[in-house]
Amino acid sequence: MHHSSVNAAEKVDPADKQQNDSNPSRYIATSNNDAESNSSSTLPPVDGGAQAWLFLAGCFVMEGLVFGLAFSFGVFQDYYSTHAPFAGSGGIAVIGTLTTGLMFLGAPIVLALCRLYPRWARWFSPMGLSGCFFSLLMTSFCDTVPQLIGVQGAIFGIAGCFAFCPCVVFTDQWFDKRRGLAFGIWASAAGVGGAGIPPILDALLGSVGFRSTLRIISAIFFVLGVPLAWFIKPRIPHDLAPKEKLFNFRSARSRFVLTHQLANVLQACGFYLPNIFLPTFVREQFGTSTFLSTLTIMLFNLSATVGLAGMGALADRFSSTTCVMISATGSALSVFLLWGLSTSLPVVYVYCIFYGLFAGCWPATWQATKREISQRGEERGYGFVDPVMTFGLLCVGRGLGSIIAGPLSEALLRGQPLAGEAFASYGSGYGVLIIFTGIAAVFSGSSFYLEKLKLL
Repeated sequence: MHHSSVNAAEKVDPADKQQNDSNPSRYIATSNNDAESNSSSTLPPVDGGAQAWLFLAGCFVMEGLVFGLAFSFGVFQDYYSTHAPFAGSGGIAVIGTLTTGLMFLGAPIVLALCRLYPRWARWFSPMGLSGCFFSLLMTSFCDTVPQLIGVQGAIFGIAGCFAFCPCVVFTDQWFDKRRGLAFGIWASAAGVGGAGIPPILDALLGSVGFRSTLRIISAIFFVLGVPLAWFIKPRIPHDLAPKEKLFNFRSARSRFVLTHQLANVLQACGFYLPNIFLPTFVREQFGTSTFLSTLTIMLFNLSATVGLAGMGALADRFSSTTCVMISATGSALSVFLLWGLSTSLPVVYVYCIFYGLFAGCWPATWQATKREISQRGEERGYGFVDPVMTFGLLCVGRGLGSIIAGPLSEALLRGQPLAGEAFASYGSGYGVLIIFTGIAAVFSGSSFYLEKLKLL
């Protein structure tokens, strides 16, 4: 994450151009200063002011709707698995993991479009939220799981990617010293939405069915989301935005980047499994009501909200490996000691809180990671490494892990391995899935382990 001094009035001497080209923080400072110097009117203040907070509010609502609904898929998973016309069909888990996977996998492409066409980037969020609206509306007419995969999974995922990527790009313009905190705040809205949306879905699905539920949710997206997306806009006008080439992927081949990317994939492979299967798990193991089953997702996502905001603040102060270590350790311990050893519903709820807190905060560690990738790129003579595009590369790893998680989860549960052959929840039929989730959490800390071994 680079730092800029957007309120400075100095101009950059041409003689310093070569030095600035190799210095990420000075590069962005130069671009923003030039924009301000050439602007006929004063730009809004950075790190505060009404417009900055309205931008943050718009991002928060967008994130809460798009990712909040995606992270609530466990409610749909439980409903589709037990109600006509989808009951007994395979591939249902793929719908949710495909949605989140495409949101992340498409990020480098959409972020590149934001950089190359800043005039149009201003409208990507309203367009994306409109696409989400049409996706949900069309899903209400689906009759087969493949149709759900294509419409609720793929189309919603692509539209959601266009909705959230401008937030990543414009946050760097609106916030400097509070950038990590700002990212943590709007990213935490996914947890808020993931906690508030499940009981709404639960009530609607039980009373009006999935078709009317999806039409109601689509209307909420259109009425609430699209107008508020107006505030997701750049601080610097598109005609004053930096025109220099910001792409530099040479550092992507470094051991540091590859290690973080592998950790991203592994963390995502494990992270999405509990969110999908916990409602079904507690219903089968403890005979819970629909609401008590849904409560697992609510607790999971609500604690992730706290984790994201907290980790965002930590990422501004500590190294990426320290942040990763905190997330990996807390996640692994909660899986092995709480979920795996649980024999009662309250213990599962405690697990949901701790796992959501430590595993849910993972994306906020990227603020420290992309800052260090940019710094290392400069130190190794790669020139400027665009932190926004670095964010996009990290999204690819998370997207791959998410997509892998869908079919992988069905394979792990096929035949109910360890059922009746192990103690506590390890013998529930979900034992192999629990073990895999814990192992994935352990290996998500790879960068910390390698750094301590002086291999990174």
